[in-house]
Amino acid sequence: MDIKQLIYLCNLERERHFGRAAEASFVTQPTLSMRLKNLERELGLSLINRSNNFAGFTPEGDRVLAWAREIVSVYQGLKLEVESLKHGVNGTLRVGVVPQCSVALPQLLKAVKARYPQLDYRIAVLSADQLLEALNSHTVDVGIGFFEMATLRELHFQTAMLADRGVEAVFHPEHFPDLLQHETLTLQTLAQQPLCLAEPTRYFRRYMDMAFREATFTPRVIVESASIMQLLQCTQVGLGVLVSPIGHLLPESLHGLAQRPINVTKMPREAALVIAEPGRATPLAQHFFDEARGYVTA
Repeated sequence: MDIKQLIYLCNLERERHFGRAAEASFVTQPTLSMRLKNLERELGLSLINRSNNFAGFTPEGDRVLAWAREIVSVYQGLKLEVESLKHGVNGTLRVGVVPQCSVALPQLLKAVKARYPQLDYRIAVLSADQLLEALNSHTVDVGIGFFEMATLRELHFQTAMLADRGVEAVFHPEHFPDLLQHETLTLQTLAQQPLCLAEPTRYFRRYMDMAFREATFTPRVIVESASIMQLLQCTQVGLGVLVSPIGHLLPESLHGLAQRPINVTKMPREAALVIAEPGRATPLAQHFFDEARGYVTA
């Protein structure tokens, strides 16, 4: 058994396809298949359900895969540690984020850049549940999203809580002048406006849908999208009112738009910046977390 076999196994889990896993591993498909069969032979276990295509992992394969993720994560962390010892903190940090949270990610990255200018970022936009899975499987180094506190404690994540400043409505004042008369908007007033919301699979959208249901209001959602940029552009041309956590949108992106806080119950989940527990977090993740924690809790 060697580290490359375990990397191939992890890549197969991520890609769910032998050909794509081979490409991600920078080997040919026959080479990847042969190395994984050799791993099965060495362990004396069948790890992969095979048909004409990849058909998932056996129960034994799932158990081995859990160990493989840990070993590959430690191996990659060691490589990054060696690089940081030779060249300082540099490399690519994998960040998983939910589409709407109470921090503007570009501002956070800019703040960390002042300390670690050689750090690069690969950002994946995930649902809240996908983010937790990605953190557990070590496919992202840092997570920014909504979590249940009991889950964070159970998994021993290092956690920096994000300030909960509430929820706001963002709108074009020329198209919705009546909203300017309110200092704070109620759900009843908001339900009477055409809304621009994230798609229903997103946690923030589910939270807002629940708030409307509990208040017995049925809003009209004129635009829903997985893209925050699309929602913001629809708001800028006056199609509807965007609902967002306060602090998520860059002030520079709100040119010409008005904002009003919304009177709504607090989210059941907490917004947080998280990484793995000490010793399991990669060196890049730990450096980032230590620096970013001061920014998000300031």
